[in-house]
Amino acid sequence: MRFMAILKANRDSEAGVMPSAELLAEMGKYNEKLIQAGVLIDGAGLMASSKGARVHFANGKRTVTDGPFAETRELIAGYWMLNVKSKQEAIEWIKGCPQPHAGEAEIELRQVFEVEDFPNAPPEVVEQERRQRNK
Repeated sequence: MRFMAILKANRDSEAGVMPSAELLAEMGKYNEKLIQAGVLIDGAGLMASSKGARVHFANGKRTVTDGPFAETRELIAGYWMLNVKSKQEAIEWIKGCPQPHAGEAEIELRQVFEVEDFPNAPPEVVEQERRQRNK
């Protein structure tokens, strides 16, 4: 099963404050452990919301809003995509992560839907999903 671990943003990450060389080295070692265990599918840090945009969908219309966005607690500073056997395994891996921000930090874990979770999915959608995952 796949889980996305979502690192919440804080004032520093939104201000573009870069992590220290020490933290980058610690994160590199942590990510290497995930790779060696065959758990890490993907992961990256994200730039501040000032470099992003939101696309809002309502009644067939699309509205684009450029960043920055005010509510830091709603923003993401980075992510890991993990392939694990259980939610508990995902939790254990994330508990081993170096402290990502000074002071407080929060990493949210969310299980990813698999095509098998949609019993009404048409066969062509199931096949398309399998092709995409086997790239």
